[in-house]
Amino acid sequence: MELRDQSSAELENIRPEEVSLPAEVSADAPAVTDSVVESDVNEVCENETVPVGNAGGELVSEPEASASVSESVVERPMTKEEVIARLEEISSRSGADVSRDEVTRLRQAFHAFRKNELIAEKEAFIADGNDEKDYLPSLDPLEERMTVLLNIIKEAKAEFIARQDEERRANLARKRDIIRELDEMAADTDNVNRHFPRFRELTQAFKDAGEVPPTDATDLWRDYQAAVERFYDQLKVNKDLRDYDFKKNLEMKQLLIEEAEKLEEEADVVTAFRRLQDLHEKWRDVGPVAKELRDEIWNRFKEASAIINKKYQAFFEERKERERENEEKKTSICERVEKIDITSLANHSSWEQATKEILAAQEEWKKLGFASKKVNNALFARFRKTCDDFFTAKGDYFRQVRDMRTSNLERKTALCERAEALKDSTDWKKTADAITELQKEWKTIGPVDKKHSDIIWRRFIDACDYFFECRKKATSGQRRTERENLKNKEEIIKTLKAIADDTPRDEAIAKVKELQNAWQAIGHVPFRDKDRVNEEYRTVVGNLYEHFDIREKRARMEAFAGNIREMQGDGNRLGRERERLVRALEQKRAEIKTYENNLGFFNVTSKSGNALLRDMERKIDHLKEDLKALEEKIRLIDQNI
Repeated sequence: MELRDQSSAELENIRPEEVSLPAEVSADAPAVTDSVVESDVNEVCENETVPVGNAGGELVSEPEASASVSESVVERPMTKEEVIARLEEISSRSGADVSRDEVTRLRQAFHAFRKNELIAEKEAFIADGNDEKDYLPSLDPLEERMTVLLNIIKEAKAEFIARQDEERRANLARKRDIIRELDEMAADTDNVNRHFPRFRELTQAFKDAGEVPPTDATDLWRDYQAAVERFYDQLKVNKDLRDYDFKKNLEMKQLLIEEAEKLEEEADVVTAFRRLQDLHEKWRDVGPVAKELRDEIWNRFKEASAIINKKYQAFFEERKERERENEEKKTSICERVEKIDITSLANHSSWEQATKEILAAQEEWKKLGFASKKVNNALFARFRKTCDDFFTAKGDYFRQVRDMRTSNLERKTALCERAEALKDSTDWKKTADAITELQKEWKTIGPVDKKHSDIIWRRFIDACDYFFECRKKATSGQRRTERENLKNKEEIIKTLKAIADDTPRDEAIAKVKELQNAWQAIGHVPFRDKDRVNEEYRTVVGNLYEHFDIREKRARMEAFAGNIREMQGDGNRLGRERERLVRALEQKRAEIKTYENNLGFFNVTSKSGNALLRDMERKIDHLKEDLKALEEKIRLIDQNI
């Protein structure tokens, strides 16, 4: 399995930052906690951060956590059309209802589909014989529509944020006006009873006024608490009303404390932390309690908050450590797969071994969690590129192997056809040599696909075996005849050797001629014995000719002289005879020269080669003897002209 797509959750690793323990600004003022996380890392939306109060009264940003820390993956649409349809539906919403996570996953899913389409389109373009440099991606109307929809969503979100900012600034102005009016009422010490109903209206109006810009929230709340406390502490309020308010506020804050203490039992740390923020929000909406109880009640609430905040902090510290370990492991996997030298993979087994390493690395990668947000996407892109490059190279290699094996199959099929065309031939020697050459050529051709290998080999070997089997059947009788011929020729050699030196010349010549005729009538002998028996035969005949030819030459010359004497006085006949002898003489001289030239090229080491050399030397000697006889006959004619 090739690592071609990764879950969108891989790209959305949101890691909250450290969060300090919320605390009151003054003796009875609760921490301020607003939490609004609305952002789109892909420029569809923008980040907002609402501050959280810490023990010192300062504001720190809430972690960049999503509504849930769970890294579960929501199924993305299965087609581009479903992605566009979903974006169409989202674009019709108001900016407040836009989820940056969903928009991000939809955009990434669309780009994944588009990338795969472009890869397939480019491969098809190249497969059609085009140059890769000439490739231009096709336009996708859906991609253009997606861009339009993302801009619509971005604008809607920007409008929503702008409206929120405007509302917060208006709320801030309204709350500052309330604080100023409270200060004015606190300064009017003579009209407490008359101002108290207005005081209750203003405090309720302050609570109902809504959120303010995060940067002003703490100072605003501090000023408001001070104004309220001045109203209660510095003015002589009706004690019954004040005690009633203190009692009611105490009951409400005790309930909030109990709820905060129960959060320790919550298994989901993030859920507990967010519920704690809600309790802090409610705490600051509740008015003060009796002065002697303020420290006690706040300390209880602060201690319960501290427990949750410590667990929350520990959770993200542990998560940060896991992310650091995952980063190291993922970096190690990247380095390991990058060390695989694709250029050194030259056969099927080496590619398969490398593939096992890549797949094992992918399985190991899938078992790891997220690395830190700043490197997780980069590591995944690095790992995926290495895997993609490997599988692309593997595809190219095996495509070349398939092409080569297809070519090999075509060549071997052609050899089979040639062998099948020769298998019925009865020209045993020539055909055997041709089939032997086909077998040699077969060995030079590389392998074919396994499914064809046995079939094509069996076809070729069957054609070859068929011919050699036929030749074996046809030549088995011929070999017996050759062995019989060898036996007969050896008998002739024995008979020639048995001719005694004192045998009468005519009888010896007649016997030799008879045996020579018998030799010529005998057919072939086995090839391995041919040179030996011929050499032995020539030697015996040569010795006999040397012994008996001296008197034969004299007789032939005496017969020629008798013929010349008969032609004496006939100049034309003598002239024609002389010309014939001269032509014969020149022909002999040319033959001698040819043989002598050929001898200069011989460099023979084999036994058969030496026999051939001796045969040529013997022929030259016979030609020279014939030359001398011709010269003597020409001189004889010249004497009688």
